[in-house]
Amino acid sequence: MLESLLQFDQTLFQLINGEWHNEFLDNIMPYWRDKKSWIPFYVILIGFSLIKLKKQGLFLVLGAVLTIGVCDHLSSQVIKKNVERLRPCKDEKLKTTIEVRTLIRCGSGYSFTSSHATNHFGIATFLIFAFAGIVGATRYLLWLWAGTISYGQVYVGVHYPLDVIAGGILGCICGCLIYLLYKRVLRWDESRRLKKT
Repeated sequence: MLESLLQFDQTLFQLINGEWHNEFLDNIMPYWRDKKSWIPFYVILIGFSLIKLKKQGLFLVLGAVLTIGVCDHLSSQVIKKNVERLRPCKDEKLKTTIEVRTLIRCGSGYSFTSSHATNHFGIATFLIFAFAGIVGATRYLLWLWAGTISYGQVYVGVHYPLDVIAGGILGCICGCLIYLLYKRVLRWDESRRLKKT
């Protein structure tokens, strides 16, 4: 069962990384999946939260930071270091059977789970719930955003599809749990303010 799953994973990797490539995505994906490319988006998001939501916005920003911290720690320090799966761009055995196209520096560390996928799906999920009633249905595009970044990790050759799928699931779980904590903090703050009045 596990062997069949890993074989399917490699086959899907070969399609995404190899057969489905084109010049447009070759130029875009190395930047699209790079977290530095999204710094302006994060700055706008923080500014919007603090200006529009005031104190609630501060809690929201802190919740988002906590989400990324928890996601990154679980993926990078807990799961990767225990599973120890080689990245496709570092797996010499894989390279004897298929061509691995590496469009960026391969990077250190292990492959499973993808921290990019965990972090981006975590923050997307947290924000989708946190922005309910504030931002309309367009907030669900955050999952598409996280999905395309995760796809990019496979496309550039640094992760397998299962790495990003598992990372996405882990991120969604973390995002939900941090959102529940965020809601509890908001209720606590509201009850504290009511007691003062």
